[in-house]
Amino acid sequence: MSKAKIKRYRCAECGAISLTWSGRCQTCGGWGTLFEEKEEDLPGRPRESYAKKITLSEVGEIRRFPTGIDELDRVLGGGWVEGGVVLLGGEPGVGKSTLLLQSAISMAEGGKKVLYVSGEESPSQVAMRAKRLNARDGNLFLLCTDDINEALQAAGDVEFLFLDSVQTMRDRDEGGWPGSPLQVRVVAQKCIELAKALGLPTVLVSHITKSGQIAGPKLLEHMVDVVLFFGGDKTSRFRVLRSEKNRFAGCDEIGIFEMTERGLAAVFDPSKVFWNEMALSEPGVAMGVMLEGTRPLVSEFQALACATPFMYPKRTARGVDLNKLHLLLAVLERRANLSARNFDVYVNIVGGISTKDPGVDLAICMAIASTITDKPIPRDMCFLGEVGLSGEVRPVARAALRIREAERMGFKKIVMSRYEKGEKSCNIKQIGVESLKEAVRMMLS
Repeated sequence: MSKAKIKRYRCAECGAISLTWSGRCQTCGGWGTLFEEKEEDLPGRPRESYAKKITLSEVGEIRRFPTGIDELDRVLGGGWVEGGVVLLGGEPGVGKSTLLLQSAISMAEGGKKVLYVSGEESPSQVAMRAKRLNARDGNLFLLCTDDINEALQAAGDVEFLFLDSVQTMRDRDEGGWPGSPLQVRVVAQKCIELAKALGLPTVLVSHITKSGQIAGPKLLEHMVDVVLFFGGDKTSRFRVLRSEKNRFAGCDEIGIFEMTERGLAAVFDPSKVFWNEMALSEPGVAMGVMLEGTRPLVSEFQALACATPFMYPKRTARGVDLNKLHLLLAVLERRANLSARNFDVYVNIVGGISTKDPGVDLAICMAIASTITDKPIPRDMCFLGEVGLSGEVRPVARAALRIREAERMGFKKIVMSRYEKGEKSCNIKQIGVESLKEAVRMMLS
């Protein structure tokens, strides 16, 4: 019986199927996302399967390889994983290539054979950066090409593969330009197949869009095992590495780096990075202790309220979700009798870090209350607590760890929920409050 060939087109963004090609997907509205897909239909014949069934007891332990960078190991959960595929995204010039090249150099010096593939730089450019990082000739191999088949062929006898970047590589057997949804999907799929077949740890560098998302089809993030974002203000020397997805560890850790002339250096005491340590008390400044994974960070929360003649006051937040700011302003007005409807309100976390930790709600509220009332908060006091819609101050996760960090940084008082268990072994004075209104009243008195 002859094979019946069916021609159809699939959207790389949403996966919708169409029997005719068009420039725009009718389902999601994406332009240039339809690519041809050929499927063989063999009626009456079951497909042959080459997959082998195994029991859980036959599955071995995950093998990890240290990256040579402590902060990177922290975010990954211990290092690169055998056969694991990591996707690293970030703004242009933030230091993605520098970070990976440092890791490649460290592993090569440890005796591992590493292949660094660059599709957007020449050998002299990569070599210049490597010399700045004090790289020595040895087990680190460099290949500059945009052909994914050449890159994967060269990766057959190495132990680690770094590909910079997935948007610049192309498969010449497929249509489309490098960076198109079809090419990105094909390149990523070939890298994943090679990584799983050879147990080869693979890292793919990815561009991001103006909105801060990984460029290319969303399917790319589902295909890989780990998704990392490397970011930070370019005017600052500090960079933050976050994990958005990790099949081998948690996603709540962050790595903090400092950009130096010799590359990226790990920051081992980040609380001093995000704290100004000014002796002078100014209205609108409150200290809080956020928690990122298992790491407590003492951070400085700044708020500024300016009177506005306009009907709709402006709200701006850096490092804090804007919706969270609107919520806390509403709670301050309704529960603490502190209105900001005649003020433009700006909130910022010093150091360029961002957080979604609810444990800093009280610090943000006290910073706003301080700037509205023009009353400074003592510099030896910090705040810890989640603020509910009814104005109550609620306990937070791992309070004892945060309290010990506040004491280590030299604070004398910490304001927190009255229902928090606290930490009896600490010498810092722990002040319990039941509501946001009580905390504001205490500050004004």
